[in-house]
Amino acid sequence: MTATETVPQSPVREALADAVATLGGATREGQVLMADAVAQALADEEHLLVEAGTGTGKSLAYLVPSLLHDSRVVVATATLALQHQLVERDLPRLVKAIGSRPGVDASYAVLKGRSNYACLHRVREGAPDDQGTLVDVPLGPMAEKVLELRSWAEKEAEKGGSGERDSAPRHTDREWRQVSVNHRDCLGAAKCPFGEECFVEVARDKAQKSHLIVTNHSLLAIDAIEGVPMIPEYDAVVIDEAHELVARVTQAATDELTAAEVERAARRAQKHIDGSEADDLADASDALRAAINESSPGRFVTLPEVISDALVLVRDAARSAISALPKPKDSDGADPGFQQAKGGLQEVFTTAERMAAASEHDVIWLNEGGDRIPPRLCVAPLQVWAQMREKLLTEKTVVFASATLKLGGDFGPVAGSLGLKAEERTELGAGAQRTDDVLPWVGLDVGSPFDYGRQGILYVARHLPPPGRDGMGAKTMDEIVDLVDAADGRTLGLFSSRRAAEAAAEVVRQKLPHLTTLAQGDAQLPELAAQFVADPHTVLFGTLSLWQGLDVPGDTCQLVIIDRIPFPRPDDPLMSARQQAADKAGGNGFMQVAATHAALLLAQGAGRLIRTTSDRGVVAVLDARLATARYGGFLKASLPPMWATTDPDVVRKALKRLSELASA
Repeated sequence: MTATETVPQSPVREALADAVATLGGATREGQVLMADAVAQALADEEHLLVEAGTGTGKSLAYLVPSLLHDSRVVVATATLALQHQLVERDLPRLVKAIGSRPGVDASYAVLKGRSNYACLHRVREGAPDDQGTLVDVPLGPMAEKVLELRSWAEKEAEKGGSGERDSAPRHTDREWRQVSVNHRDCLGAAKCPFGEECFVEVARDKAQKSHLIVTNHSLLAIDAIEGVPMIPEYDAVVIDEAHELVARVTQAATDELTAAEVERAARRAQKHIDGSEADDLADASDALRAAINESSPGRFVTLPEVISDALVLVRDAARSAISALPKPKDSDGADPGFQQAKGGLQEVFTTAERMAAASEHDVIWLNEGGDRIPPRLCVAPLQVWAQMREKLLTEKTVVFASATLKLGGDFGPVAGSLGLKAEERTELGAGAQRTDDVLPWVGLDVGSPFDYGRQGILYVARHLPPPGRDGMGAKTMDEIVDLVDAADGRTLGLFSSRRAAEAAAEVVRQKLPHLTTLAQGDAQLPELAAQFVADPHTVLFGTLSLWQGLDVPGDTCQLVIIDRIPFPRPDDPLMSARQQAADKAGGNGFMQVAATHAALLLAQGAGRLIRTTSDRGVVAVLDARLATARYGGFLKASLPPMWATTDPDVVRKALKRLSELASA
């Protein structure tokens, strides 16, 4: 189906037109087509993959039909930034525009994980230390900030606020832990003396009464895939930023274990256990530490005996410690120290049991840690498509939306990673039957309002030597300097490693001292972004988080540099395991895993350049393999259709012209 086909007038189109007119926008063909498709998918119970380029207005295109749908809809985002945009900007304006229309249920709520809300018990009673004793105010430099956060939380409670971390005074993760709890440490609304005021319970009550719920990928995964009830019953789900879903679901299903965590669990349990079980767990932590120290970092194809034995010791000792905990009576008051000890033991037991089982469906590896980070064992699912297929796609109607869902020009790679099969694909409204209890799916590209062929140039530096493991060579550094000089700043550099970004920044600082050159890590991302936007003669170099978290339309960014094709590292334990599994199943592991991963990141990186219809610029890929390798065509087909060249002189002249126009 193409973006040029027309659909008869509908209530969705009428509501969308009202919303666009009220908000002062203009009708966009892709937005209208997407809204129609979302409404039809919800009505016909068909899964929908919809690629909507930047500038389409896709949030309105799914919010309008969601508010008109006759049952509750969940909207899940990957990032807090988009979640914040939906709840604080898009939904309030949309409700004001169409909330009074017949058939529109304009009630909505936001749900986040428990640790994203302040805990009134910790705010008023303090946080337990490792011995289970409540500490009113922590000693040291944290004290002032913790008191500030407590004061803020009390004001939130008084005015009926959300108590969400996003609205709290600026703080560190460590400071926030003093006024919040995770699901293990929570006393529960029934036992907590402040349960009726609890920010989490208030949010859940509001969600229970709302037609539309905004949440995140991780909470959706815990609810739908792991079966832990987190979200009120719903009929359908819209997954925005859907290109991130597999990574977020994998992350939610990943567990870690360190010797220090086992030791801490034993120490916290000591106060509540009369026998030797806590001491036995402490001994097991020593065995785990010794086993980790004896082992080499990396993936374990077969679990080493020393690691396996240590995990069995930890598992059995944690199980015994849990059994030795006293059974609290209903008349007992709330004891945060006991709850913390119990939660810690259960987490250690569950993780050690999973790792000791060494399931063929899991990947286990040893991460060597780093500066003040201890080495840790990690376990993650080999794949998540089967779980999503069984637990999500059979139960709900799902709309997957993103600016990047077609890789190599086709929906197939992403659809397969989500648990959808090629033979289940149908046309919108065709009424195909279920396969294995999974709804049929539709792939729809609504296009982009941008004319990429006129607005952007894709430059592949074919003359450069292939990138090596030892970092960028002198020729590549010279190329970066020449490009940045031609653009007179206005450059976003996206690098495969922090080390490469810092090395490039240092060279540019030396050779182009008249420009302001910033590197990720020089300050927090919002501060770096503000500096980048404020002065066009600025260069900003960074890594993956910049690819996904920066939106700088206008003359601020006229050059995006990508140092190399972002294949996963060869020693990435999870990606290498998935690639080998695809090969073993008769597929092409490199194309299914490594090339697909690279295509997705390349598309996201290139997408930083053109953000409005007036933007102009160059995406420069300093990796000749994009032009010379057999897989280059697949990767280029995943990028916006910009005019392509390998001629450096053409690109430098174009950048100089753009710089002169921007300065005029």
